[in-house]
Amino acid sequence: MNKIAVLTSGGDAPGMNAAIRAVVRMGIGQGWQVYGVRHGYSGLIAGDMDRMTARDVSGIMQLGGTVLGSARCPEFKTEEGRWRALRELRQADIEALVVIGGNGSQAGAYDLARMGYPVVGVASTIDNDLAGTDITIGVHTALDIALEAIDRLKTTASSHERAFLVEVMGRKCGYLALMAGIAGGAEAVVIPESEVLPETIAEEIHAAYLRGKSHAIVVVAEGASYNAEAIAQHYEQNQAQLGFEVRVTKLGHVQRGGVPDAYDRLLGSSLGAGAVEALARGEQGCLVGMVGGEVTTVPYEQVIGVSKPLPTRFVKLANILAR
Repeated sequence: MNKIAVLTSGGDAPGMNAAIRAVVRMGIGQGWQVYGVRHGYSGLIAGDMDRMTARDVSGIMQLGGTVLGSARCPEFKTEEGRWRALRELRQADIEALVVIGGNGSQAGAYDLARMGYPVVGVASTIDNDLAGTDITIGVHTALDIALEAIDRLKTTASSHERAFLVEVMGRKCGYLALMAGIAGGAEAVVIPESEVLPETIAEEIHAAYLRGKSHAIVVVAEGASYNAEAIAQHYEQNQAQLGFEVRVTKLGHVQRGGVPDAYDRLLGSSLGAGAVEALARGEQGCLVGMVGGEVTTVPYEQVIGVSKPLPTRFVKLANILAR
């Protein structure tokens, strides 16, 4: 092998740049030329790629986002779009591709792999909803950001004796909400995997008021059937019964931004290096992730379309500690 390429796709995640840096420098260490593809699959179809040197990735590890950029690409979901991408790779004599991203990105990588092209994925999404890995790049930093927001909201919530519904990202996965709720001492957590009715949340908020608390925090996953806005609307005419006034705070994309913490820099570096090592061993059509504290590869067949359950012990823990 002489040439490989790396791209980032889907939602950006803190630690992606550490993974890019590791792929480039590990690839060069193998004696390969490494090309960076700009703007994800869209750039791949357009042939927007440049050779990267060790100096090109100097000083990027502490940056949030992705220096290669990312973009949505409906065209890549078509067979014609994927063939165009393959033609660009082959015309540039690129012999393998490393895809850094989450579920949608890895599904695209799997499509290329099934077309016979060597691809290795790197698990990166703040949602932590990818099967085949315990943790994904960006989760740790996003969780820290959510926790800091919850801690700050507690201050103003106590000052005004209010209940805050804090909505966090995660698509249809409740991992971020669950962990932020436990770490932030929330009175309740609302996640897609274990739906609760607004009436049940109201009971938890009222119980906190009766216990003499000066505030209540409910962490809500954006993918829950009743998101923060829906729950708040349900209480509009009945706030007096809760004991607290209710306010909504959506953290949104702020969770993706900022400086990646030490864990995500180390994870990005480890998984990026693992992708190159996998290619050097002749592995392809697989996802590089972290399982049991070890960098592992899992075939795409065991990843794509597979639901990743939440750790049961943490679901139980959240219910117990909220009382």
